[in-house]
Amino acid sequence: MANFEREEQLRQLHKQRKQATKDKVEEAIKRLIKSSKAINFNSVAKEAGVAKATLYNHIELKERIDFLRNQQEKALVDDRIKRDENNQNAVISSLKRRIEKLEKKNQQLEKENRELRQKENEKLTDYFTKL
Repeated sequence: MANFEREEQLRQLHKQRKQATKDKVEEAIKRLIKSSKAINFNSVAKEAGVAKATLYNHIELKERIDFLRNQQEKALVDDRIKRDENNQNAVISSLKRRIEKLEKKNQQLEKENRELRQKENEKLTDYFTKL
């Protein structure tokens, strides 16, 4: 009979420790979310003060961490896409301005070149008429 009570006490103790671990992990996840830190097995294990194996062995915790990690990654990808689009638009605008500037410079140089050729032709004409 004493053996039976001891087994029951051990089961209760195990159940309490398991629940305490889950509570620690949940609190750690809440702190990570609140501070906008990355949620993954390493960060949660470190924040909760438990081994990564503990997280993998508790199926509910493993699924929760996987879900939150995937959710964060999706948000980061969406932000990256927006940022990349904004960067592309800024680069495109910058390149358009540069093209306009270069086209104006090119037109100016073409005009100067025509004027120089005309002056050169006039000088050559004067030179040959004097001969």
